[in-house]
Amino acid sequence: SAVNVPRDFEGCSTLRKYFGQLHYLQSRIPMGAEQEAAVPIAWTEIFSGKTVTHEDIKYEQACILYNLGALHSMLGAMDKRVSEECAAGAFTYLRDHFPHSYSVDMSHQILNLNINLMLGQAQECLLEKSMLDNRKSFLVARISAQVVDYYKEACRALENSETASLLGKIQKDWKKLVQMKIYYFAAVAHLHMGKQAEEQQKFGERVIYFQSALDKLNEAIKLAKGQPETVQEALRFTMDVIGGKYNSAKKDNDFIYHEAVPALDTLQSVKGAPLVKALPVNPTDPAVTGPDIFAKLVPMAAHEASSLYSEEKAKLLRDVMAKIEAKNEVLDQFMDSMQLDPETVDNLDMYSHIPPILMEKCAALSVRPDTVKNLVQSMQVLSGVFTDVEASLKEIRDLLEEDEAQERKLQELLGKVPPPQGSPPSLSPGLAEVSKECSKYMEVHEKASFTNTELHKAMNLHIGNLRLLSGPLEQVRAALPSPALTEGEWCCAPQGGGCAPGGLAWPLSPPCPSDDKQVLQNLKRILAKVQEMRDQRTSLEQQLREMIQKDDITTSLVTTDRSEMKKLFEEQLKKYDQIKVYLEQNLAAQENVLKALTDANVKYAAVRKALAEVEHKWNTTVQTLVASYEAYEDLMKKSQEGKDFYTDLEGKAAKLLEKARAACQAAEANRQQILEKEMKKQPPPRPTAPKPALQKKPLELEAGGLDAGDLPPLGSLVLPELPEELRSL
Repeated sequence: SAVNVPRDFEGCSTLRKYFGQLHYLQSRIPMGAEQEAAVPIAWTEIFSGKTVTHEDIKYEQACILYNLGALHSMLGAMDKRVSEECAAGAFTYLRDHFPHSYSVDMSHQILNLNINLMLGQAQECLLEKSMLDNRKSFLVARISAQVVDYYKEACRALENSETASLLGKIQKDWKKLVQMKIYYFAAVAHLHMGKQAEEQQKFGERVIYFQSALDKLNEAIKLAKGQPETVQEALRFTMDVIGGKYNSAKKDNDFIYHEAVPALDTLQSVKGAPLVKALPVNPTDPAVTGPDIFAKLVPMAAHEASSLYSEEKAKLLRDVMAKIEAKNEVLDQFMDSMQLDPETVDNLDMYSHIPPILMEKCAALSVRPDTVKNLVQSMQVLSGVFTDVEASLKEIRDLLEEDEAQERKLQELLGKVPPPQGSPPSLSPGLAEVSKECSKYMEVHEKASFTNTELHKAMNLHIGNLRLLSGPLEQVRAALPSPALTEGEWCCAPQGGGCAPGGLAWPLSPPCPSDDKQVLQNLKRILAKVQEMRDQRTSLEQQLREMIQKDDITTSLVTTDRSEMKKLFEEQLKKYDQIKVYLEQNLAAQENVLKALTDANVKYAAVRKALAEVEHKWNTTVQTLVASYEAYEDLMKKSQEGKDFYTDLEGKAAKLLEKARAACQAAEANRQQILEKEMKKQPPPRPTAPKPALQKKPLELEAGGLDAGDLPPLGSLVLPELPEELRSL
């Protein structure tokens, strides 16, 4: 297919594929000059018609490249002049990568000739496109000047004696045509330089450029003899344009502007602008050559070279990771010392709403509107039962104390020595049992009274919070503390300066913002930069690792000469340069970021303290409110337990009170009987006048015994202060 290639772009594709597969083949099979598998390869020389044979696969590749360039040039000649891509790429690759001794048509001079002819014609296409697009005159002049430069290089190659002998008669024709083009495009360049001078109103320069263009065009016309009619017609048209421009410019300058016309060599020369490119030739591009049909043939040398390349990649990764880890260690230590958590450094949003846990408690109480009322009623009932129990026990204690007092009086009346004050009296069995039980109940009551007091304290502590939670959410939100940060204030600066209103500083006084929110926002911004730096560093590290892992150049190593391995490694490792630059920039930025963070943290210190205090109060308040909600059920439970306890104790105390009353009545009756017996044992008293003093005093008997002479008649005694039970005496 490559030998009988069709004259179209499909033929170009076939030549490229064949060239690429030859490249793959020669890297596996020793088919080079004087190698074991070399075979004779014959091609016909284009100019002499001789058959040239070499036992070297590179000769086959060189001939294919030559034909690729030739086919591109044929297609370019047939195509419309709208593309600046050219066939120079094949000839350039052939010149730079293959020996020039295979045949004379592949000599260095011939290849240079071909390259510059192709580039010159491609630049012509670009020049025509620029003129049709009405580009600026100076740009068009530079493009045309570059056409001249390319053709001058081609002319030098044509003037070489070796080239002249090879080309024979056509050498003169080509040289004449190339020289004609040199003059023609030089005229076009100066025509547009004159147009630029006209735009700049440099009328003297305009005249000399147009004159120079006219002179060069005349030279081109002389060299164009024998050229086709189309060329002659183009030259005549150009002459009309340049001649008209020159005559008009000269006339205007002579009669209107009168500017001096400088010499051409005093003006700056027009520098060419090479804007065309050769089609690159890459024998290992799979998009062009197709898949390597010898891919499974991998020489051991290629495996060894791949291992060496892997070590180069590992070394690169170790160097980069050492730098990253060093910077990360510094960053981690710094951030640990600062104790700045980006997630919590700005907790202002927390104060703008009620926390979910509190909302949950409010919602729970909203469906139980009688919560506080029930708790208050329960505690009131408990207080009532408590009071009843306390009253019953007090009455029992009063009865016992009264009975004790009556017993002492009886003992004194009978002349017996009563027990010392404060010592337990001798009680009747019934009263002793009542006293014992009363003491037990009093002890239990005292302990329960402490519990009851604590329960009331707890209720008083939580009742307000429960009322708050049961009320409108606005009140709950208002009850929570919130920070009061300054905004837009300016502090006065010492050292001879002061701040003007609105933050405008008087001389010698730099503005000193006292804006807490601005300080906070600045700190957040820098912390975000720190995190961005971390994330970017991690991302770049991951990209580098993935690139290294996927980087397999075994195929390239197969087709590369051993002497070129080091160069190939260097070229392949360049693919990591960009990501290394990004990493270096990231690591270098750390010092500036941390310095900015240090400065921001210094300004943040006061704000941080204030926020910490408010946050502590906030958390405490929330916890207290939540604790009050959670304490409600416990309060109700303990209140019910207290009611049950005191109800039971009240029943027992009531029974004991009845028992105490009965026992006291029995004891009183017993004392009356004893007193009556004692009275009967005494002789009848002598009647005497009643002593007035006894009418106002209770019955008093001396400790030594009864004295009949001291006792008034029983019927005449008036004892208004005696208990009802003793008045019959």
